[in-house]
Amino acid sequence: MFDNLGEKFERIFKKLKGESTISEKNIRDAMHEVKLALLEADVNFKVVKDFIQKVTEKAVGQEVLTSISPGQQIIKFVYDALVDVMGGKPKEFELHQSKINKVMLLGLQGSGKTTFAGKLAKYCLKKGWKPLLVACDVYRPAAINQLKVVGEQAGVPVFEKGQIKPLDIAREAIDFALHEGCNIMIVDTAGRLHINEVLMDELIGLKAFLKPEYAFLVADAMTGQDAVKSASAFDSQVGIDAVCLTKLDGDARGGAALSIRAVTGKPIVFSSIGEKLTDLEMFYPDRMASRILGMGDVVTLVEKAQETFDAKQAQEMQKKLMRQSFTFQDFLDQMKQVKKMGPLKDIMSMIPGVGRQLKDVDFDEAELGRVEAVILSMTPEEREHPEILTGSRRQRIAKGSGATLQDVNALIRQFEEAKKMMQRMMGATGLMGKLNPFSKKRKEEAKADHKFEKQQKKQQLKKKKKKRK
Repeated sequence: MFDNLGEKFERIFKKLKGESTISEKNIRDAMHEVKLALLEADVNFKVVKDFIQKVTEKAVGQEVLTSISPGQQIIKFVYDALVDVMGGKPKEFELHQSKINKVMLLGLQGSGKTTFAGKLAKYCLKKGWKPLLVACDVYRPAAINQLKVVGEQAGVPVFEKGQIKPLDIAREAIDFALHEGCNIMIVDTAGRLHINEVLMDELIGLKAFLKPEYAFLVADAMTGQDAVKSASAFDSQVGIDAVCLTKLDGDARGGAALSIRAVTGKPIVFSSIGEKLTDLEMFYPDRMASRILGMGDVVTLVEKAQETFDAKQAQEMQKKLMRQSFTFQDFLDQMKQVKKMGPLKDIMSMIPGVGRQLKDVDFDEAELGRVEAVILSMTPEEREHPEILTGSRRQRIAKGSGATLQDVNALIRQFEEAKKMMQRMMGATGLMGKLNPFSKKRKEEAKADHKFEKQQKKQQLKKKKKKRK
């Protein structure tokens, strides 16, 4: 979403870095360009005005002008201002163990409320809670069925009573939650095409009855300033506790994410970053600012890896790399784990200095599927011992996977090259070389040990033969 804004910032700061000295004029020129970039990103004009004023006040000073790296320092000021405008510290999503927690979802029609309800339910389920989805959207055709489908995909129950009054549905849903032992109710309400007084009154009554721990406004980030206007309207009439942004993976300019907190005073708690039910993240202003400025997001990347990769498996893999015994089965296991983390392009974008470089690179996710098909067409023995893959075996694998013989040969060749690269990375010198059992010195020691073992076996065989005689 922030690619265009990030690229513009990168160009602006590149000019500053190229300056031998930074003057007040340099700073004001740069801030003028930053201002234009933010306005083009559909950021609220009042937010932009305050943002530029804060950064300029910090940047224009003796401390910056005499700094060794003033360009870097100005980037730091912009980073701090971005974090501040998006809320500073992240808003925690805290639930109570001893009661039924109620989360009410509000928003305009088409903002993605129903899908978000499923994502939030999945998120809570992973955290050890027992969620219940409640269908209070009784006006939109097929809304109840959509929530049922989403609930089934998330693996959580859905409470619905057809198209009766939402207040009656909510009342019966509480009894159902008590009976089933559910400790969080996620209430999906009807979306509004615009701010409608009659429907708003219904929401006010529903909220007064539920007394929810959280009243979330689900806002479509693609709508820009409209999302900010609807947030202000819902807050003034119904009252919201926080905002959850959907479609942050889209091509919108990002103005909503940078404006909502400053305009409404309400924090952003969650961001939806994909179509899968697992594509939901807590919103961290500092991490988002890092992404906008092309600094990557290593913390989120590590968290994703920790969620996906098994620690014991990772240790085993490290040992295999040390022994140079990496097989096709290991490669397949690793590939499956990486796929669980999400689209490759999203993963790469979190690595500092890499995301922007790979902006135009097309990652063909289907290619991973083809590689997987080839490996799955091998027998377990072939996966563990690629050296036995003769021509006839390769032809069989090609037919079984729907690939060509050239594809199979290319994969085997790339796999062997990857193994060699890993061997070089382990190194024959330095600390890794000392630890590596396949370093030159260790190889010589291993040969000597092997020779000694062979001699011992020969002597044992001779003794056995003498005994038989």
